[in-house]
Amino acid sequence: MIEKNLSLTHLIRPALNGFPKAPVVFLLHGYGSDEQDLFSFAQELPEDLCVISVRAPHILQPYGYAWYAINFEAERGKWSDIEQAVTSRDGILNFIDEAIQAYDLDPTRVSLLGFSQGAILGYALALSYPERFRLLIALSGYIDAKMLTPDYESKSLVNLQIYASHGQMDMVIPPDWAKQSAASMGKMQLHFVFEEFPVGHGVSADNFHSFRRWMQGKY
Repeated sequence: MIEKNLSLTHLIRPALNGFPKAPVVFLLHGYGSDEQDLFSFAQELPEDLCVISVRAPHILQPYGYAWYAINFEAERGKWSDIEQAVTSRDGILNFIDEAIQAYDLDPTRVSLLGFSQGAILGYALALSYPERFRLLIALSGYIDAKMLTPDYESKSLVNLQIYASHGQMDMVIPPDWAKQSAASMGKMQLHFVFEEFPVGHGVSADNFHSFRRWMQGKY
């Protein structure tokens, strides 16, 4: 299928049974990557699912893209550009609306799969707008409450399901941040799974097979 000209560059793998009204998962890559990265998962995801991998809007040098700027110099006291992150959060939500209409997808069966920075924004979207999403797969990320909408705590989460995982040897995003997010989810009224794997900042084969099994039968 040829990708349509929407607000964000993307790749699409249609559902095997075609359209209309297929369920869909949107893939959100990490800092410094692009839409090709997570799209490698597409052929291994459920065949009845449309898969759309999205490119972040900010160009990095010498290559790659980002959803928001990161300052890696800790002594300057800033980690994430929250304003850019919120703008990207809202931009992704707008793109999802565009894609649902352009590709005639089912708006009641929309899911997110994000890695690292994409997982952080996945949390921001799913917890801010839980009525919009069925599943979130958050790989090597964490919840940043500053990226959520001000009213997120008033939203019902009973229909949202989250699979979260993290590498025990992650040197990019500390495992403790992911554990703190899991503890926060434990206090929320939602269905979630949290797993750790003996890897660094990445997705092992065991991790991939685990979240794929978790997705089965949920559409």
